[in-house]
Amino acid sequence: MDRKWKWVLSSGALLVIFLGRMTTALEVPLDLPQPPTITHQSPKDFIIDPRENILIYCEAKGKPHPSFSWTRNGTHFDVEKDSKVLMKPSSGTLVIDISGEKAEAYEGIYQCTARNEHGTAVSNNIVIRQSRSPLWSKERKEAIMVQVGVSLVLQCRPPAGLPPPIIFWMDNNFQRLPQNTRVSQALNGDLYFSNVLLDDTRNDYICYARFPHTQTIQQKQPITVKVLDMDAINETVAAMYNYTNNLFVDSPSGERRPSFMAPLGRSSTQMALRGGVLELECIAEGLPTPEVSWYKESGDLPSSRMSFHNFQKTLKIADVMEADAGDYRCTAKNSLGSAHHTIKVNVKAAPFWISAPRNLILAPKETGILTCRVSGDPKPQIAWSVNGVPVEDSPKDMSRKVEDDTVILSDVQTGSSAVYQCNASNEFGYLLANAFVNVLAEAPRVLTPPNNVYQVITNNPAFLDCASFGSPIPTITWFKDSQTSILNRDPYVIHNNGTLEINVAQSLNSGKYTCIASNNLGTKENHVYLEVKEPTRILAQPEYMVVQRNRKAVFECKVKHDPTLIPTMNWLKDNGELPDDERFLVDTDSLTINDVTEEDEGTYTCVMNTTLDQDSASAMLTVVEATPTPAIVYEEPDPPTDLELTDQRERSVQLTWIPGDEHNSPTQKFLVQYEDLLHQAGVWHNLTEEEGTKTTAHLDLSPYAYYSFRVLALNHVGYSQPSQPSRQYRTNPAAPDVNPTDVQGVGTEHNNLVISWKELTGLQSNGPGLQYKVNWRQKDVEEDWSSETVANASKYVVSGTPTFVPYEVKVQAVNDYGNGPAPEAVVGYSGEDVPMSAPESVQVLVQNGTLAEVHWEPVLTSMVRGRLQGYKVSYWRERSLHQAEAQQEEQQVLAFSGNRTDGRLPGLKPYSLYTLNIRVVNGKGEGPLSPNHNFETPEGVPGPPSFLRIKNTNMDSLTLEWGPPQDNNGRLTGYTLKYQPVNNSNELGPVEEMTFPANETTITLADLKYSTRYKFYFNAKTIKGSGPTITEEAITIMDEAFIQQPIVDVVKGYTEPHLPISPITQSLRPQFYKVHPIGSAFTNVNSSVVGEEGAVISWEYFGPDKNVYVEYIVENSKEDWTKEFVNGSSGSQTYLIKGLKPGTSYRVRVVVKDHSEATIHSTEELVITLPEAMKSNQVDLATQGWFIGLMCAIALLILVLLIICFIKRNKGGKYPVKEKEDAHQDPEIQPMKDDDGTFGEYSDTEDHKPLKGSRTPSNGTVKRDDSDDSLVDYGEGGDGQFNEDGSFIGQYSGKKEKDTHEGNESSEAPSPVNAMNSFV
Repeated sequence: MDRKWKWVLSSGALLVIFLGRMTTALEVPLDLPQPPTITHQSPKDFIIDPRENILIYCEAKGKPHPSFSWTRNGTHFDVEKDSKVLMKPSSGTLVIDISGEKAEAYEGIYQCTARNEHGTAVSNNIVIRQSRSPLWSKERKEAIMVQVGVSLVLQCRPPAGLPPPIIFWMDNNFQRLPQNTRVSQALNGDLYFSNVLLDDTRNDYICYARFPHTQTIQQKQPITVKVLDMDAINETVAAMYNYTNNLFVDSPSGERRPSFMAPLGRSSTQMALRGGVLELECIAEGLPTPEVSWYKESGDLPSSRMSFHNFQKTLKIADVMEADAGDYRCTAKNSLGSAHHTIKVNVKAAPFWISAPRNLILAPKETGILTCRVSGDPKPQIAWSVNGVPVEDSPKDMSRKVEDDTVILSDVQTGSSAVYQCNASNEFGYLLANAFVNVLAEAPRVLTPPNNVYQVITNNPAFLDCASFGSPIPTITWFKDSQTSILNRDPYVIHNNGTLEINVAQSLNSGKYTCIASNNLGTKENHVYLEVKEPTRILAQPEYMVVQRNRKAVFECKVKHDPTLIPTMNWLKDNGELPDDERFLVDTDSLTINDVTEEDEGTYTCVMNTTLDQDSASAMLTVVEATPTPAIVYEEPDPPTDLELTDQRERSVQLTWIPGDEHNSPTQKFLVQYEDLLHQAGVWHNLTEEEGTKTTAHLDLSPYAYYSFRVLALNHVGYSQPSQPSRQYRTNPAAPDVNPTDVQGVGTEHNNLVISWKELTGLQSNGPGLQYKVNWRQKDVEEDWSSETVANASKYVVSGTPTFVPYEVKVQAVNDYGNGPAPEAVVGYSGEDVPMSAPESVQVLVQNGTLAEVHWEPVLTSMVRGRLQGYKVSYWRERSLHQAEAQQEEQQVLAFSGNRTDGRLPGLKPYSLYTLNIRVVNGKGEGPLSPNHNFETPEGVPGPPSFLRIKNTNMDSLTLEWGPPQDNNGRLTGYTLKYQPVNNSNELGPVEEMTFPANETTITLADLKYSTRYKFYFNAKTIKGSGPTITEEAITIMDEAFIQQPIVDVVKGYTEPHLPISPITQSLRPQFYKVHPIGSAFTNVNSSVVGEEGAVISWEYFGPDKNVYVEYIVENSKEDWTKEFVNGSSGSQTYLIKGLKPGTSYRVRVVVKDHSEATIHSTEELVITLPEAMKSNQVDLATQGWFIGLMCAIALLILVLLIICFIKRNKGGKYPVKEKEDAHQDPEIQPMKDDDGTFGEYSDTEDHKPLKGSRTPSNGTVKRDDSDDSLVDYGEGGDGQFNEDGSFIGQYSGKKEKDTHEGNESSEAPSPVNAMNSFV
């Protein structure tokens, strides 16, 4: 059986409500003079709908009622001169009618001012901006063809709206595209494929942008993606695709380990604002599809505020705090390996309130303080204004003193009321608060309505309100029943706002209470009433039941409650409502279930509610299968009867009873309970248990109690109902038998001793007039015991004691009938005080460059003046011994517990000057500091060089440039450089070693091998040895004729261009070194010419904006710049400019633009000059003698064969021709067929195929026969044509028509001429 007690108005709930009332600001009644107070205003950033009128709120109160005015963009806004603007009566709220007007005309920064004769209040700066949903810029979307297995990014790039749009991807049928761990949408709206499948082929990838403010949706042009399985295509055709189509992704298509698509690189940085939402994203590619996981380095993820989204690719942290700063690591993992990316999160904070200034009501000649305490990162700047005017520009007031975040007003005078404004701001926002100072002389008035009735349940706290107002602030006094003055001590507490609290309300606390508010101008009283009610209790609880199916179950629930409260009984099943079934019958004090079924099993709860409290009790119902034969019914026993008290004595009594029916289950035991009508009426307590075979119990009793007894019987089914109570038995009062427990003596101040104990219960008091005799004396001092007797208290404070000395204390219980037993003394200590002395003889023994030992003499016990907790050593680094001027670092503190005299200082920096001091600590606080002690650390090995850069890479030389270590840790003696070549199989060659003096920062290495990778190892040295090594790698470049610049790729950012590779020499990709810029967002900007009509420009970009363009213009031309959009991700980028004019000079630059197309970053302009158009340097086979001879031989052979055929034909020879030819009267009438250009009707197709690379007949057609080698088969439609030299040009794109830009990039068929040309 489960029983639980629930209280609606518990002490905790009442305390929360009460504290809420206590913390409200002091309000001035509106019938009294007061400066204006802003009560309602529009938000700081107000985005308006251009289809609706603009409503800018500004409401304020004051006496007299304030007048209103507005500024717009810092100047006065004359509302009356604009017919479209209306200010509401008795209000500052503006209504702007924009019908027929453009909403943009009313954009700006608005501020409302409310003023009356007592002061001026101002609103926040309200920024009005019109919501915008711009159209998508028109763009031509070409089909994207990718190889199965590679990664892909479909860019959305929606127009910049206000507020920003919500992005989602759908198809032509307005169905959302399915997303999973492989395909997902990034935070910027782009659609990422970790690897593509053949099923990803479709022509309706559509990005939609929904603008929430205007509820409009815009659609981007559909994107077509074709996924090709290159393994299923003829190798020759695949080669031609790779040559002709730049849209193919050249990434590896097989299984591969993960790499990150966003963000790029091994690490990145992100900033978040305190209180905002932090979203971190990691999207990886790989095959199989990687899984992404997150963890925070040196800390745990905030589980209560953290959530994962987008298939674990996005980590979202709500309500960001300073503790959320740090390094977050995302890991992408598949069966082939893993990749890691670290995101460094910096948390900043807009200004936030620690303590906002509050209104002050002062009487003349009084003093008050306004405080404006804020925090933020960076630290906010605080500016004070008076009546909207900066303090420094307002009239001087000798009673006012401004100190940073505090305004002190002293000796104020009537008529000096004003409104003060505190403005706290940093780069992330601002806070503005108005607080008035109202100088009044006002007699008290009570604001709480008279004759309020408060109701509370016994043993719960009661709060009686006495809200008042007056100036000076009135003093509140409480009286009960108009006679007794209530002091501010147990059980009463009077709070600062006048509320009277009764800790534990009893029935004797009921009655009439009077509060009196008084100051030097008058007195006012108010009456309220308290009613203490009896608690609601369930006397007969529902019992656990086992019932056969189709039988009846009855649960009882008898309740006792205060007769003045109206109860309500509810029954629940499994904490829900009862089934709507007529079998369930609810009576006044029972629940009956007829014809029970298995579905009726569960927990049944009866809940009794009143307007003040609640009680509940539960029991389970188990339904068993009914047996066909009559089964033995097992039920709980009937309650015992005929309770009788015999052998009555002072401290004991004999109780007898008659057992009830056992219902086929033997009684296991009897439980005897008692009720004390004097101390706890209505509450039954367990007293003793007896075996089931007994019917008598000897009961030990306490004095001064009104006992009633009852008995319950228990068998294996459960307890019986309680028996009827016995007659009442009263015991006589006596002296206490026990003393209070948990006696302690602890000082809270340096000159007191607080003696506390646990009070006796009412049953332990043994009689009326319970009091406590408190005794104390100083230990080990010959003096008499001091004593004091208190009542209704659990502590006593002894004042005027010496500091931290031992005391013997004891507490004895006393009532009207005598004293309790002699108490035992316990030892306690009076209060501590802060130590008076600092440690002396401080010495430092330096062990090495990072460790030192500090020793000191302990402080005398008499000087500690408390319980010694230990010593605190504070030390800090003044400066490096390299530096003459001090650069003090943050102080570090080490605590050593106990009576220590030495300690170790780890983590020191070598070759530095340190300062330390020591203080002793006790339970009260810290003692004075010892004199500062300086010591120096010896030299150590240096840190790593700050950087190592490789520049001016040539065929056989390069230049190294380095910077000194951030931490020299001593005097640098030089640098060591080691380097060695690395071959294609990553094997290392011989090591070369060089040393340099400390003042060198660059060196050029010559006589290196061209087109060779070198690995460099570099470190610094002091006299203590070499520091950590940093490494770099570089490749010496080949002859410029073989250098191939990379071009922009659709997915990966850059890749090698798809050009034929010579079988003799294969060019290498040059090595790039990423160095983050200090000033500009661009670095390492280079350019090179590709052919006669193209140029490559490369750069590194580290800015946050993504709208990156390459712009170029003919030098000395007045035309507009030509602009081409490129992928704007951070890191290395390369772009190929096509279609330039040979022999022309161009100016080229890379720019970043914002959403309004304004340039925010730009590189320096580069001048690129293209070479003059030249004849191809390829070998023209048509001019080679051997080739001409071969062609002549072939032509001669064909001519001979034709002559032989004609000769044989004229001789009448038989040839395998079709039968219909024999039907012709003259075989020479049709020597050739006009439709296909073949000779006669020869059936020997194997010997008369058209030759590859041969010319066609005059009609330009070639018959498509059954040969697998037909050129028409390659073209899938016969769309072939011939070059001027007779070679055939075929398109390997099926029946698809090529776009304009692809027309000049058609692959050539493998004719002899073209096959040769491809290698030149």
